[in-house]
Amino acid sequence: MNSDMSTYLEQTISAVGPRLRVLRKQRETTLAELSAATGISESTLSRLESGQRQPTLEQLLALARTYRMQVDELIGGPLTGDPRVHLQPVTRYGMTWLPLTRRAGGVQAHKLIIPAARFGDTPIPSSHEGYEWLYILNGRVRLVLGDQDLVLRPGEAAEFDTHVPHWFSTADDASAELIILFGQQGERAHLRARSEQ
Repeated sequence: MNSDMSTYLEQTISAVGPRLRVLRKQRETTLAELSAATGISESTLSRLESGQRQPTLEQLLALARTYRMQVDELIGGPLTGDPRVHLQPVTRYGMTWLPLTRRAGGVQAHKLIIPAARFGDTPIPSSHEGYEWLYILNGRVRLVLGDQDLVLRPGEAAEFDTHVPHWFSTADDASAELIILFGQQGERAHLRARSEQ
């Protein structure tokens, strides 16, 4: 191995600990929560973050899976030049979430597919930290937001503070697709241009 490559590897490995600490802080996750999600002990996570221990591939894979990012992104590896977003769907609450962003922190984008089977569910609004923006691609979406009960159609959007109790599902017996932008620290979507009416 030439000296340039050796230096690059040393720099990359030494930067992993601080990157892991920053990532965990950005996600507002405790060592205990991360330990429960990854199966890595709190003491090992602490040593990884402080640089006292180098991560194994198994640990990096567990951390990348928990943070929903590629290993090379987790460790700060070189970009491959491939601009495609590799979608890895996740099913939660009977809905399919397709992450459209891979970076940690800031505004996260997802495509959400709500199956027709959700129609008729009883609204159970909940609230949490953050700010959310919805854009309807297909179907009709019922949004319960505080004391409002709205139906959103394709091309319509809604944005709201997620401290307000909210819930959404399909508005009829057909599936729906939407894009969601979510900022955990309350970041809002920034519109740079508006179309003239």
